[in-house]
Amino acid sequence: MGLRNTGLRKRWTSRVLLIDEHDRLLLLCGRAPGRDGARWWFTVGGGVEDGEDYVRAAIREVREETAPDLPADRLGPVVWTRQTLFSVDGQGFDQYEEYRTAHVTAAEVAVMRVETDEARYGRRWWTVQQEPGPPPPHPGDFDLDKDKDGAGPGGCRDSHRTRQVSRRSGPGSGSA
Repeated sequence: MGLRNTGLRKRWTSRVLLIDEHDRLLLLCGRAPGRDGARWWFTVGGGVEDGEDYVRAAIREVREETAPDLPADRLGPVVWTRQTLFSVDGQGFDQYEEYRTAHVTAAEVAVMRVETDEARYGRRWWTVQQEPGPPPPHPGDFDLDKDKDGAGPGGCRDSHRTRQVSRRSGPGSGSA
């Protein structure tokens, strides 16, 4: 399916690059709900809900997806933005994303719980040398309906599995 800028569902997301004391980045591994394959690594974060700004959404997403309740002043400035077009189960999306950093302490890492349905295939702290694959030239537009096996660069077929229990439910939970 070709993606066009008309008829797409608009989404705004706030992403957080959680970095530990060893300069490692936390990435979660998931897939589209209800589908086999199409797994990928992604950062903590998700949709901006009604009445939220990007910072409040980032704080809520960190708390919901990893447990620490970080104050707003622990978030760095926006380090990257992108607008991406993609399709999941035939629904096209036009998504705007803001990325911020947040450094977490060893004590915060020790109590982290990744409890999201979206990350059921694992989580891992990655160094720059261990990154899951080279970034594509344009990391945005994709059609999940055509990438059914998730075996491409960055796929998390061999991820570290962890036991995860969801505290959130269903569509509209604010996660991307």
